[in-house]
Amino acid sequence: MCPLRIVVDQPADWRPYYPSDDLISAADFLADERLSPQHDAATHVINLCAGLDYLDTGYYVSLLAQARGQRVLPSVETLNQLSRKALIDLQLESLAPLLGDLSRRGALSGDELTLRVMFGECQEAALAKLARRLFERLPCPLLEARFSHRGDGWRLSRLKPLPLTSLAPDEQDLFASALNRHSRKVWRTPKARRRYRFDLAILVDPQEALPPSNKSALKQFIRAGRRLGIDVSLITRRDAGRLAEFDALFIRETTALDHHTYRMARRAEHEGLVVIDDPRSILRCTNKVYLHALLRAKHIACPDGLLLHRDDLTALPGKVADLTYPMVLKVPDGAFSRGIVKIESHAQLVEEARRLFDSSALLLLQEWLPTEYDWRIGVLDGQVLFASRYYMARGHWQIYQHANGKVKSGGFSTHPPHEVPPAVLKSALKATRLIGDGLYGVDLKQIGERVVVIEINDNPNVDAGIEDAVMGARLYERIMAVFLERMEARRRLQR
Repeated sequence: MCPLRIVVDQPADWRPYYPSDDLISAADFLADERLSPQHDAATHVINLCAGLDYLDTGYYVSLLAQARGQRVLPSVETLNQLSRKALIDLQLESLAPLLGDLSRRGALSGDELTLRVMFGECQEAALAKLARRLFERLPCPLLEARFSHRGDGWRLSRLKPLPLTSLAPDEQDLFASALNRHSRKVWRTPKARRRYRFDLAILVDPQEALPPSNKSALKQFIRAGRRLGIDVSLITRRDAGRLAEFDALFIRETTALDHHTYRMARRAEHEGLVVIDDPRSILRCTNKVYLHALLRAKHIACPDGLLLHRDDLTALPGKVADLTYPMVLKVPDGAFSRGIVKIESHAQLVEEARRLFDSSALLLLQEWLPTEYDWRIGVLDGQVLFASRYYMARGHWQIYQHANGKVKSGGFSTHPPHEVPPAVLKSALKATRLIGDGLYGVDLKQIGERVVVIEINDNPNVDAGIEDAVMGARLYERIMAVFLERMEARRRLQR
């Protein structure tokens, strides 16, 4: 049996149960950088923290466990689904027949029902199948589901994670026994149904100030797709209900986890569409804390740095005593140079950390690496697509400078891959293999012989006049060709 780590907010939360060497507090789990694949490869993490909301402490437990290569329950994907009722409904849309059957057999009565689920088990024997179904679809150790009876039958009205400390004594007994049984069971979620029609939707936001593709590039995508026999349509977030009409979704709007882009990617994947950016890539790329942990765990060169937890404020002097300024302090999900602060002194670090901790339980503090430009290597399907240099904004240390409600950016140059230092290309390809086989933009810095990966973007810019400066129209055809190949592969699987 694989090693187990049970993560709780405080050791006192475990007081009703037998002492266990597997127990670890959330603060210790997050702080221990040694918890990486080479030290603890087979660890199965049970996250029992109460704060599971986006960017809260429990959320980071699952996020860093996945970055370290550990199997964690609940996964970040599950947490993001639980935070949105639309995604819950998507996962549980097949519950209606079971609820109807339970109602006919008298297992459901009254107008409302609250069901507490522990690793897929519950106290009500008649509802055991319902409890197991909830856990299969949304694997979370402790769940509380509320059902209500309307004129047309029973419906799920609420589903949320349940804090360990809220369990009554008789529920504690069930939880303990269910936890013991859990490691011997594997429940598989059903495959999403698939539809195939060779229509591709490009998701855009016409009002976005800094979109991933400009209007000229979007026109090129449409032309390239149609040359290959793909009908390409532009859609917006208002068209989420139409996703099942398409065979593929190409997201050309800046992505984020707590955002409609992620929800639409999830929904499209559920409908069986080919999706770029796929939800897993969005999850892995949009959080700098996750990428920092992932790159370090896989021994890919990245800027030196450390994670700061909200609880570190009082102990900050000792934790950063050996650091040399300037440093760079980052919020996890900033984009286009937002949420990144250059730190010149310890006093400024304390001030900025206190401000940024209001929105995130963890921050990333990294060494400052000044360069004239960053490399951006575009990678698609594991192959180099384009190579550009993005220069820093004039008089500024970042590519984008935000001031007085305006955004200034530096220049660019795009190069054939053979003109790029081989170490840069090698690092970019190695980094994207950790993420998937989608479309990525790897930002790297080269300082002498040293090459470091700054971040991996799941939604890189493909703009007419910039990234296509070398390949021209062939750039768009190559991207559309990957969609075509994947749609055809899915059709063959269906035959």
